[in-house]
Amino acid sequence: MIDKLEAIKERFEEVSQQISQPEVVSDSNKYSKLSKEYKDLGRIVEQYEAYLKLQKEIAGNKELVATEKDEELREMAKEELDMLLPKLEEMEATIKELLIPKDPNDSRNIILEIRGGTGGDEAAIFAGDLFRMYQRFFEKMGWRASVMDYTEGTNGGYKEIICKVEGEDVYGKMKFESGVHRVQRVPQTESQGRIHTSAASVAVLPEAEEVDVQINMNDVRIDTFMSSGAGGQSVNTTYSAVRLTHIPSGLVVSCQDERSQLKNKDRALSVLRSRLYEIELKKHNDAVSSQRKSMVGSGDRSDKIRTYNYPQSRITDHRIGHTVYNLPAVMEGDIADFIEKLRIAENAERMQEGESV
Repeated sequence: MIDKLEAIKERFEEVSQQISQPEVVSDSNKYSKLSKEYKDLGRIVEQYEAYLKLQKEIAGNKELVATEKDEELREMAKEELDMLLPKLEEMEATIKELLIPKDPNDSRNIILEIRGGTGGDEAAIFAGDLFRMYQRFFEKMGWRASVMDYTEGTNGGYKEIICKVEGEDVYGKMKFESGVHRVQRVPQTESQGRIHTSAASVAVLPEAEEVDVQINMNDVRIDTFMSSGAGGQSVNTTYSAVRLTHIPSGLVVSCQDERSQLKNKDRALSVLRSRLYEIELKKHNDAVSSQRKSMVGSGDRSDKIRTYNYPQSRITDHRIGHTVYNLPAVMEGDIADFIEKLRIAENAERMQEGESV
């Protein structure tokens, strides 16, 4: 571990030199890439230096215990050791976690897609509740969300809603939300008070850049139509909404949020690019994880990941068996606890993989 940390420290010093050079500062892409590397390495180097300092303190106290003739000073050194040694173990665990290779997609923005599933009108209402939950979470994180396309449900909520979310490490935190979310409650549309089970699917796609996915526009059919709002009323009288059909894959993407046809086309292309990227990413992840079944899951949108039980105010994440009884707070965006526990579970798996190699 020490050899690896020394190499990281050396690289950190190299990057800190490079990042201030005029030719780097003038190249925005290179500067951005090096800035991110500097920040990521800096976290590890900071912990490593604190770790070395703590090791020195421990060594000093051990020497006092072994050589000091004054009984009182020896006792003080022993007491100090009793406090420092557990800190060293904690620091080692933190450093090991920091050394786990990061998912290169973690720092990306995302395309979030929520769709009502089984349960008819109630599923669409629940999809709307999930979207509101995520909106509250994004606000707490300081992220920016912009709706790209949506289809409203007959009695509220959304049959489908797609938005782009921008901020720091958005995919790294939101990737665990992909899958089927199930709700158990008495629907607003139920007159006899019976509890129904409905579902909505969530897909979290890392936003793909043009360099990640090259789309041949000859393979894309472009249709334009009038944007429509609630109740099917026209938002404007121009054909600003855009529908893209990617013929080789059969993927269809619509965008009608902007009043400009060109902007809608660009945003639809962004979604299409991210969906194609997700397909390739899933192939890669399936190949990597073919030898084991992850506890956290693959992030596949068909996996049933969480149940929201309204009568008991209970939310259960089935991947890690984590249950809480604070449903109102969760529906107001308090989902950080779930995300952190899933992150820890994934890191534990990756550490085990590293040790078994």
